[in-house]
Formats: sequence, C-alpha cells, structure tokens
Amino acid sequence: MTGNEQRVLEYASELIRRESVTPDDAGCQQWLAQRLEALGFACEHLRFGEVDNLWARRGNEGPVFVFAGHTDVVPPGDPDAWDSPAFSPQIRDGLLHGRGAADMKGSIAAFLVAVEDFVAEAPDHHGSIALLITSDEEGPATDGTVRVMETLRERGEIPDWCLVGEPSSTERVGDVVKNGRRGSLGGELTVRGIQGHVAYPHLARNPVHEAAPALAELAATQWDQGNDFFPATSFQISGIHAGTGATNVIPGECRVSFNFRFSTETNADELRERTETLLRRHNLDYQLSWTLSGEPFLTESGALIEAVREAIHECTGQPTRLSTAGGTSDGRFIAPAGVQVVELGPVNATIHKVNECTPVDQLDDLAGIYRNILARLLG
Repeated sequence: MTGNEQRVLEYASELIRRESVTPDDAGCQQWLAQRLEALGFACEHLRFGEVDNLWARRGNEGPVFVFAGHTDVVPPGDPDAWDSPAFSPQIRDGLLHGRGAADMKGSIAAFLVAVEDFVAEAPDHHGSIALLITSDEEGPATDGTVRVMETLRERGEIPDWCLVGEPSSTERVGDVVKNGRRGSLGGELTVRGIQGHVAYPHLARNPVHEAAPALAELAATQWDQGNDFFPATSFQISGIHAGTGATNVIPGECRVSFNFRFSTETNADELRERTETLLRRHNLDYQLSWTLSGEPFLTESGALIEAVREAIHECTGQPTRLSTAGGTSDGRFIAPAGVQVVELGPVNATIHKVNECTPVDQLDDLAGIYRNILARLLG
C-alpha cells in the first residue's frame, strides 16, 4: 500500500467511524477543519438550524476552486443485514466497507489528501482553494449548501469552479463525470369527490375515477424533446392513495404524488402552468401544492471540464464520459450563481445500500485526480 493510499484510507476510516446520520455531523467537520487549518486554511463553521456547515478557504485572490461535499449519511437500516458494523470501517478483498465509504466520506478523504499534496508542492499557488462541506445533503437540504451559498453571495465570495464529490463513476473511478443535472419539480395533488356507498354511486362522486383520465393524459404527454445534453422531460407518479380500508365505500378524496425531472428545454413555471391547465380541462375539484427541488444546470466545455478530462486520463489512462443522468445533488444550489460545476467521485454501485463499500485503490486514484485538477487550474 502506497503512502497516499494509506492516508486516504486512514482519513476515510476516521470519518466513517463518526455516526453522522443526517443532519448530525458527529464532529466530522471539526476533525476536517483541524487538518485544513494546519495547511493554512481559514475555517468558518456556519450553523443553520440543526445543520453544521464548513467553509474553508486558502488564499485571498481569485480564481476560486471549491471542493463541495457532505458529511451526513443515510441511516444504515437493519444492523443485522450488514456483514460488519456500518460505522466500523473494515477492508475486505480490497474494498473499504462502511456507511459513507462511497457517499461521500471517501471523496472528502480524497479532497484532503489532494489538498495536502498540492499545497506541499505549490505552497504559493495561484488563486484560492476552498471546501464547502455540509451535514444536510441527505436530508431536506434546506439549511446546508443553499444557506452557505446565500452567505457567500452576500459577501461577494462566489467561486469560479466547483467539484462536487458525489459518486459519479459507474465501473471505474473517473469513467463518468456529471457536468449537469435535470431539474426536479414535485407535486402533491388531492382530487376531491363525495364519499358514499358503492351500491349507490349516484349519491357519491368517485375521485379516483375522475382523476384517472387526467393522470393518464399527464403520463402520456410529451413535455419536450430534450437536447444534446438532456433526455426529454419525464413525468412520473410515485404514489396514489384513496379509500377508507373498507371495500364498500367510495372514497371522498384521492391523493397523488408525482415528479417531473426536467431538461433545460422547459422550466418549472411552464410545467406548473401546463399541468394545472390540463387538470382544469378535466373539470377536477382539486388542490395542488408544488415543491421545486432544483432547476436544471449544465457546465459546457471550458477550463474546468478540460482540466477534469486531462487529470482523469493522466491518472487512469482512460477517457471519461460526460453525463447529466441521475438524481439531484447540491450542485443545483451552486451552479445558479454562475459557477462551473462538475461531479466526480467513486463508483456508485453500493451507495445507500447495506454493505456500502468502495475500492481502496480507486480512492487513491481519486485523490490523485483531484490533485492534478488543482495543479492544472491553480498551479
């Protein structure tokens, strides 16, 4: 095991041992800040509500490159289903096991190793290096990165480039880099009817029957064609609930949960308007609330994309593929400020699963890639 590999393993293990189930940071950021302060970073601990956030910066000039990530993890689930305790890091067959190994304490460990190596090589580097770390990514994401970005905007301290350490890779580290994400718009629809006895339907009004044609039309609608970077916008129903539990009762209301994952060919306002126009056309008695989790964003070719591509090829000898597939990330809170954003992290095969793990040698590769990106942009 190389010295770098030993360090990234040590750091990842230290973080995994801390039971930082969202929104609890469990001291991860304090531990990280101590390491960063020793490298000359100025560290600010920004707490909003129950959420801990860390903003650490080395340098006072631009351009600013920021590593963004989260210390919180999802609950491990049934402890008996794990081959080893979720918060007791173990290596088996070259894999580091533990909750957060891939999502994303492994990436934070790689951030730290990369920064240590780069600062040792270039103590008077160009521009500034920063880390934006939150404990509110796996939860509601209301007091984390979004609040830190509001603070940075108020101070005029917006980064130029951002690398989010989310597990983007598919087969091997660096084979896929996310250079954008679709927007996410959720809806909670309640269609109101009149409850009654199933034997007397003329005295009732069945909201399930009334909602069904509208839902079928929503599901069949082509919202846009997508483009070279994004697939077409998708409408998906994620839940339908109606009924009292009795088989002889027509329900009084039907509740439907749905979600749009949308491209840059449309926007949230247009999707809301088209949806409600359709519902009104079906003469439904309804109530509808919306939740916009994030607008779509895209980072096209430029200094950050080129640095990432070159760094991956230098470390792995392999090309990389740009993608906007998958869910949302905290990049959705950073990109709207005009920041170039990419996501690059470990293989995502086991994230949120029992026995989450990541290859130790690929964490070492990841640290090397991160260091090379810093060298290309700030060296």
